[in-house]
Amino acid sequence: MGKGLKKVKHESLKYDSLLLLASLIWGTAFVAQRIGMEHITPFYFNGIRFLLGAMVLIPFIRFKTNSVVNPGSFWLGNPLQKEFVILGLLLTGGASLQQVGIVFTTAGKAGFITGLYVILVPICGTLFNRKTSSSTWLGATMGIIGLYLLSIKQGFTIEKGDLLVLIGAFFWTFHVLAVDRFTNQFEPLLLAFWQFVMCGVISIVIAVFFEHITFPALLRATIPILYAGLLSVGTAYTLQVVAQKYAHPSHAAIILSLESPFAALAGYVILHEVLSSREMLGALLMVLGMIISQVFSARRSVDPAIGT
Repeated sequence: MGKGLKKVKHESLKYDSLLLLASLIWGTAFVAQRIGMEHITPFYFNGIRFLLGAMVLIPFIRFKTNSVVNPGSFWLGNPLQKEFVILGLLLTGGASLQQVGIVFTTAGKAGFITGLYVILVPICGTLFNRKTSSSTWLGATMGIIGLYLLSIKQGFTIEKGDLLVLIGAFFWTFHVLAVDRFTNQFEPLLLAFWQFVMCGVISIVIAVFFEHITFPALLRATIPILYAGLLSVGTAYTLQVVAQKYAHPSHAAIILSLESPFAALAGYVILHEVLSSREMLGALLMVLGMIISQVFSARRSVDPAIGT
């Protein structure tokens, strides 16, 4: 019996560690996104990184579906299936608003504001007749107060970048709800693959028509794009899919909420971004609100991608 308990603890630690790594990658990816904007335009950046992320998933999908290496026998499904289209459009909205917004705000603040989707998901779920616990409303209240301290300035104004990232958080929210609805119909990795492809293609098309794109700019942004694409979009998502299937829900909620402070810490260390005392208090309240909302929530939700 002692050996059995020891094995359970070992397994729990293993999957918690994978979630912690995913959270760290997502948090530090905000810095990569910020640095990338010094060299390349937002939609061009997103287009490349999401297509790279989709490529990372192909080997995992092959393994999961037991497909052979021959491309002719490898079927990924219909990319224009309505579920894939819905997820792709929601992902494009959230990622685009976040990427444009991060040009005008700090990596740390973008991380905290994006993390509000953790609270918004159960609240917006009430639109689909899903019950919301009192702990979620408490967490939401703390999150709103925290957002006020973090982003609202004198004269009750909010900075442009913070507002764009906040609107993006609502896209992430409905994206999570859509995934929760579709994940029982499709292999999660397949859902991720096509939403990444769609987001990447849409972003590239927008970049071609509305942005000035050059190959030298792409070369200068190589490291941030590789980090945001291969690690943040591709690898971290895969880690989450594997780990969250076995990890304790409360552990997962707490660990994934660490994405926000990781973003702030990375912004401080790498970009020398500093939060004021007021902003730090707001950020703390937001993280506590996220944890309270998730840990005591009666229902465990599925989240395929974020942090992004």
